[in-house]
Amino acid sequence: MTAMLLSMLLTAAGLTVHVLRSLPATTTTASDRTDMIVASGSTAQLTAMNAWRADFQAIHPGTRIDYRANGSGAGVRDFIGGATAFAGSDRVMNPQEQAAADGRCRGRALHLPMVAGPIAVAYNLPSVPGLRLSPGTLAGVFGGRITTWDDPSIAAENPGADLPQGGIEVLHRSDDSGTSHGFAAYLAAGGSPSHRSRGTWPVAGRGVQGSDGMARAIRDGWGTIGYVEYGFAGRAGLATAKVRNGAGEFVALSPEGATQGLENARIDDGGGGLMMTLDYTGRRRGAYPIALVTYEIVCARGAAPLTRSFLRYAAGNAGQSYLSLLGYAPMPQEVIARVRARLAAMA
Repeated sequence: MTAMLLSMLLTAAGLTVHVLRSLPATTTTASDRTDMIVASGSTAQLTAMNAWRADFQAIHPGTRIDYRANGSGAGVRDFIGGATAFAGSDRVMNPQEQAAADGRCRGRALHLPMVAGPIAVAYNLPSVPGLRLSPGTLAGVFGGRITTWDDPSIAAENPGADLPQGGIEVLHRSDDSGTSHGFAAYLAAGGSPSHRSRGTWPVAGRGVQGSDGMARAIRDGWGTIGYVEYGFAGRAGLATAKVRNGAGEFVALSPEGATQGLENARIDDGGGGLMMTLDYTGRRRGAYPIALVTYEIVCARGAAPLTRSFLRYAAGNAGQSYLSLLGYAPMPQEVIARVRARLAAMA
């Protein structure tokens, strides 16, 4: 492991975010240079991408990997428009996007799941350090039906807790966010009729831009609650709720628990790559039920050699080995083996 990568791991563990902000500026302009990759998309995978590109560039001096974390929707649009070598997306493209991406590729555009992580239900309520929430209560909070912290539904799940009478300020992503897709899908799986998997939030609340923006808004606002990726919650020092899973357990957020949840996923290994359908209500004990999967979307044929080399590094033992230290969940071995096989077949 290079010294640069070790520094990145320590940074991501929570010591400081300065290194992430001081990496070379990114750009959305495509380049024909053989020593440069331009990519964009998911903010959820930013910490992983920064570590990957730092280590890859140290191993391959003279190369440059530019990644702009502008959200999954923008990343897909950049890729379809030919501005980037690949896109990072926390959701599978819809049929119209897939068709447009296939047209850009003059063949098939593949989804390759590379990063997985739990979605934290983060909140700012110092008097309640161990908040517990069921799927039904979460749907009530984020659907606008439960509006105060001392609501009977919350009180029943947190006996003896010092719940204040103040109102709940619900936060959601204002941008086209794969994290919103994942969290809305979880709520919909629990029976919430107002939440379906989509990029923009369907009900009331205050919108904030990006994962960093969500973490800051929760940290700075008493009585707030929102959803954000595990790594961002940890670096901001946010309290995170224990969430009830399909086995009836209130499970704390952890990479290991998220991996347990991913083991229940259905894998569609088709022409568009590897698409994972998560089972949010699975009864596996110890499983943390709310997670997202980030895909790298890339052309199956015609991708530049440097693009293929970088993605093979990211999916390989070196790139996957330290992701849990960065706040991500280890991808199930069956999934990552299939990703490596797809990458090996690319030309």
